[in-house]
Amino acid sequence: QVQLVESGGGSVQVGESLRLSCTARGRTFEPYDLAWFRRTPGQDRRFVASLSRRGDGTNYADFVVGRFTISGDYAKNTVYLEMSSLQLDDAGLYYCAAGPNFRNINKFHSWGQGTQVTVSS
Repeated sequence: QVQLVESGGGSVQVGESLRLSCTARGRTFEPYDLAWFRRTPGQDRRFVASLSRRGDGTNYADFVVGRFTISGDYAKNTVYLEMSSLQLDDAGLYYCAAGPNFRNINKFHSWGQGTQVTVSS
């Protein structure tokens, strides 16, 4: 298991950008791939994006393609989620998670506490 800590949430207006960060507490991310999920009002937690620790792939939910970018600096034990063109329905609690394979979104675990994103018009 790995303890993950998210940060970078905040309040923005529609169309603005925000960058979220996720770090591992007390250890490296190895051997895990990392992902971002979110829980928005009225919805269960949903997959947003994932990243291969080997740098050979990313995976995105359809609703963020072209707007969000996941990246990582494993030497710094940090994974980022760059969010642009934020919309009202992007508001919610964003979680970082670790898993064995970035393509298998059902196997992620070790959820952090989340960081809140608020979007206003």
